[in-house]
Amino acid sequence: MSVVRVASYNIHKGVQGLGPVRRLEIHNLGHAVEQFDADVVCLQEVRKLHRREAEYFPHWPEQPQADFLAPLGYEAVYRTNAHTRHGEHGNAMLTRWPVVRHQHEDMSDHRFEQRGLLHTEVLLHGQAVHIVVVHLGLIRSSRVRQLAQLVRFIEREIPAREPVLVAGDFNDGRALLNRHLGAIGMHSFEGLSEPTFPSRLPLLQLDHVFARGMLPLRLEVPRGRIWRQMSDHLPLIAEFDLPDITP
Repeated sequence: MSVVRVASYNIHKGVQGLGPVRRLEIHNLGHAVEQFDADVVCLQEVRKLHRREAEYFPHWPEQPQADFLAPLGYEAVYRTNAHTRHGEHGNAMLTRWPVVRHQHEDMSDHRFEQRGLLHTEVLLHGQAVHIVVVHLGLIRSSRVRQLAQLVRFIEREIPAREPVLVAGDFNDGRALLNRHLGAIGMHSFEGLSEPTFPSRLPLLQLDHVFARGMLPLRLEVPRGRIWRQMSDHLPLIAEFDLPDITP
C-alpha cells in the first residue's frame, strides 16, 4: 500500500480583507503549504501577477504565487483561468513527485465568470496518477454544465484504468457532485463532512477531493485562529491508498 496525501486550498489570491485594511497573507500561506507535508497540493485563486497589489504591498513576492508557495523540492504547475485589468489568476498544482505532462481547459460558462481546469499527470510512487484541479462557478446551473464538461474531459483525456484525483473548490455540496462524478466511478468520503467555508465560521463543505482507482482513507480540515485568517476557505487534506501495480 502507498499512501497519497492530497491538500486542496482556495487561497483567495494571497490577500485577505478589503480596501486599505486588506493584508498580505501569501507568506503565511507558504508556511501552511509546508505544514501540509502533502504529495500533491491543489490550489485555487492563485495569482500569476497583479500589478496594483504589487505596488500596494512592499513585500509582494517577485515570483508568481504558485512558484513562491512551492516548498523546496516541489514542482509547481500553474495555468491561468481569468485575465483581469491588473493581472491574472488561476489554478495551481504543487507536487514532490515527477510531473509527466499538463494541460488546461477553459470552463467559462458565461462572460461574468472565467473558470478553468488544470490537468496534470504525475508519477506517484512510480505510477501514473492524473490530478485535476477545478474551481467551479457561483451559479448552480453553471456548475451543472461545468460538471458535465469535467466528466467529458476525464472520459476523453484520461485512460479508464489509470487513477484520477479531482480536487478543488466546487462551490457545491457532495450530492450534486456524486451524481455526476459517481457516474464515472469517482468517489469521495461518504458519510464524512468537513466544512471549509467560510473559514471564520465554517458551515459548508465547498472543497472536495474525489478519486478513482484509489481508496479513501482519511479526511481532515485544519482549524484554529491562524487558519481562519489566511483565506476565506479552510484547507482540506485527504489521504488515499494507491494500490500497487501488479505484474
